[in-house]
Amino acid sequence: MRILVTGGAGFIGSHLGIRLLAIGHELAIVDDLNDFYARTDKLENLGLVQAAKPVSFLEADICDVPQIEHLFATFRPDVVIHLAARAGVRPSLVDPLLYERVNVQGTIVLLEACRRHQVKKFVFASSSSIYGIANQVPFREDDLLNMPISPYAATKLSAEKITFTYSHLYQLSVVCLRFFTVYGPRQRPDLAIRKFIERISDGRPIPIFGDGTSGRDYTFISDIVEGIISTLDYECSWDVFNLGNANPVTLNEMIAAIEAAVGKRAILERLSDQPGDVPITFADVSKAQRLLGYSTKVPFAEGIQKMVEWHRKKGQ
Repeated sequence: MRILVTGGAGFIGSHLGIRLLAIGHELAIVDDLNDFYARTDKLENLGLVQAAKPVSFLEADICDVPQIEHLFATFRPDVVIHLAARAGVRPSLVDPLLYERVNVQGTIVLLEACRRHQVKKFVFASSSSIYGIANQVPFREDDLLNMPISPYAATKLSAEKITFTYSHLYQLSVVCLRFFTVYGPRQRPDLAIRKFIERISDGRPIPIFGDGTSGRDYTFISDIVEGIISTLDYECSWDVFNLGNANPVTLNEMIAAIEAAVGKRAILERLSDQPGDVPITFADVSKAQRLLGYSTKVPFAEGIQKMVEWHRKKGQ
């Protein structure tokens, strides 16, 4: 298939791109290489994908209608996997209008291009953040009490809703995937696991928000990539799935695992809870297991060890 991956120079996108090429798909990537983190990191990610096989690449903002129109007209994708977004809960509190523009308007620009060019399938990267605070655990896809508590989460939920609208109106097959705290080599530098590995390795203090009992359903990158790929053969008009590990790890447990893998004790800097952070994420993945054949292969301790090994090689 001809597959367009938005945000393909990012953490998840680069891993996905390499895997898609390995199984024989033709790939195009659009990414604006923005300054949320170092452009050099994104170019390095992109280089790893391009080293696997030839890839069409466009540096562009997904809100740029003429650029997106030209890309669709020339590449003519069968499937769009939409990963591009302004990410992160805390930064969204600082600039919510930017998050609304990229995450909602940008998604509509892509959906309009899909409509005009008769794209068969649209796979949308959503987030566990949409579940917010008013939910039972584990989080189920049919939970209707979604109450997002950050602009980032609200934009992801809004984008999910607009994909349903396009599926209903234009018979576009859409799958929304709610990712649960993805980690692994090449993880964004602002995220806790990578930040903590770097700081503990260097003997620098790590910031701890709250008492350490908050929990996250950490999911290793290779498990997420296989979950995304499983949607390519899934037939539906519109559907939504959790992709997680179904095994929350507390902040204290995460620090202990990193300490064990690095071989150093952490220096803790205790801080108050952050606005927008939820106390726990916990995926019910039974629907994805049943309909997509989804399963996780990488236990948390093994995933942390892989990240530590990547960090050491990167520093050589």
